[in-house]
Amino acid sequence: MSVVQTYRYLAPSTLAQRSLALQTSGGPAPNPRFFTGFLTTGQAAAVGLLAVAEVARTRYHRPVSPASLDPVVTGSRDRLRFESFSGCCGVYARLDVLPTGLDGDVSEHGTTNVDVNTPLREALARVGGLDPLHLSVGPDDLTVSTLDGAVVEKKVPLPARWLRGFAEVQVLAARFEPRAELPAAEASAFLRRLPRGSERSVLWVVPAGRSLRLTSRPVPGAVCLAGAGRLVALQPMLRFAKTLRVYGPTVAPGAAPAPSVWDLDTGALRLSLTLSPEPYRGFSGEGAALAALAGDDVVDDADLISALLSWDPTIEPDRLAEQAGIDAERVRGALAQLGTAGRVGYDVAEAAYFHRVMPYDAGRAERDNPRLVGARALLDAEAVQLDGTAATVRSGDQVYRVRQLPDGGLTCTCPWWAKHRGQRGPCRHALATRMLAAERVEERV
Repeated sequence: MSVVQTYRYLAPSTLAQRSLALQTSGGPAPNPRFFTGFLTTGQAAAVGLLAVAEVARTRYHRPVSPASLDPVVTGSRDRLRFESFSGCCGVYARLDVLPTGLDGDVSEHGTTNVDVNTPLREALARVGGLDPLHLSVGPDDLTVSTLDGAVVEKKVPLPARWLRGFAEVQVLAARFEPRAELPAAEASAFLRRLPRGSERSVLWVVPAGRSLRLTSRPVPGAVCLAGAGRLVALQPMLRFAKTLRVYGPTVAPGAAPAPSVWDLDTGALRLSLTLSPEPYRGFSGEGAALAALAGDDVVDDADLISALLSWDPTIEPDRLAEQAGIDAERVRGALAQLGTAGRVGYDVAEAAYFHRVMPYDAGRAERDNPRLVGARALLDAEAVQLDGTAATVRSGDQVYRVRQLPDGGLTCTCPWWAKHRGQRGPCRHALATRMLAAERVEERV
């Protein structure tokens, strides 16, 4: 299923004589030009763009013929970001062109698509070490031209899974911490040492001096490396990189597979890959955003926070909380709600949220999350009966028992929970229980 996000352009993107002009919609003025200038490291930027495009056209789980999907580009006051998901939605790629990577005027904030078709890929591949790469992001022409000529659409069809993936990745990544930093030479050696045939296996890595050591099980400080072959998109960028940084959540012995971020930094550019917890799992089904979306005030909070979002490169939840007069936890719930429309992302390298300019649809959270719809239906039917830290939930002819774990998580006797053991977010029965418990707490306040 695809969701068509419609943008208005005065001109399509062009590439002529290795000068790349990307069109945009969004920002405070109609069809603004949000960047005009050169990328200071043209060849590295071209390689990074190709890496993001390659992820977009690749299915790492059950590979099929390459798809042709358009990565998303966002410009803010001091940087450009290019993003994509793999065809299986299990890899999220982003190229950040940082302030030192730009030589030009950044005047507006906006989001558009980048049509990286075959002629454009071939042209970018020919950019040499001393060749300039010029970007003009804004209305410029009526056609898309490469050295061989091409045309792009004026509408951007984004798969619904991408929008769900954007929401899930930002919620997951906000929990990550830096776990390891490797010099580029050590990073290259580590990637070469990865065992062949590990594309479908789940490994773990731990810091070992200036490099990483593989282990078969999680230990404190470890980072999950699920489907090591999915890191292949980083390899062309290694020759330009200074460091590789690895990010992940806190894990304990016996922990389940977890997502991770692998970030190559050249100084002017950052190319990062976020891997799903297992090779066959797509981010769109992880369910990490469900708890944040379940609050009664989350839609109203999202409308309020949306109005307060500025064009700054990063979003500061504490500042938004002060401006909105709500607590930071509600702000994060609002950001998760906005994330369902792709309007919010998270940058682990800067530990900060960032803003995309995309249409916000308050009903998308419900439509894209059947478990949330099911939980609300259970509450409307008064099918949840609380009993201390447990609950009885009646669903049709079935009766399920939800119990609270010592860490605050919930278990359920339903088949869905038995299959996933809480690794893909709460089932609808646990979600309804948590929502009802939150309502009762509010009633007592």
